[in-house]
Amino acid sequence: MFIGTGFVPIHWLWVALTVFFAIIEVFTLGLTTIWFAIAALVMVFLSFLHIPLVFQVLIFLAISAVLLFFTRPIAIKKLKVGKVKTNVDSLIGKCALVTKKITEFDRGEVKINGIIWTARTEDGSALEEKSKCEIVRIEGVHAIVKAYNENKGGSFVAGSSAEN
Repeated sequence: MFIGTGFVPIHWLWVALTVFFAIIEVFTLGLTTIWFAIAALVMVFLSFLHIPLVFQVLIFLAISAVLLFFTRPIAIKKLKVGKVKTNVDSLIGKCALVTKKITEFDRGEVKINGIIWTARTEDGSALEEKSKCEIVRIEGVHAIVKAYNENKGGSFVAGSSAEN
């Protein structure tokens, strides 16, 4: 059975490829094959212009490459595909209460959302008990903090029992 020679019109090949690539994208969610599906959909309409199959394939590959390399990074950035945020990620930038003094050589503790975290300062500076600090990042089970900048603002989320 030859495609485009009267047995099966060439546009049905492009329709089948559009469906094939779309189904693969549904199962992988990697924003890779969707661009091939879009290019195949464009080729469905271009195939009615009776362009030779070799040129259609070249046009399909060119459209796919342009979509893949130029629009995929933008789509990934906008849709935030591939990065799974955890609850810990939401703590970064929040203000916490120092419950045990933090020194250059000793880790202390901070309280945020009612939970006590072992903490150390980002720059090795000391933070006194009952002072405010800002969560810079989380490394394993340790919060890395810095002195809280009152001018910056932010939300104080140490917990309702933070004064204890």
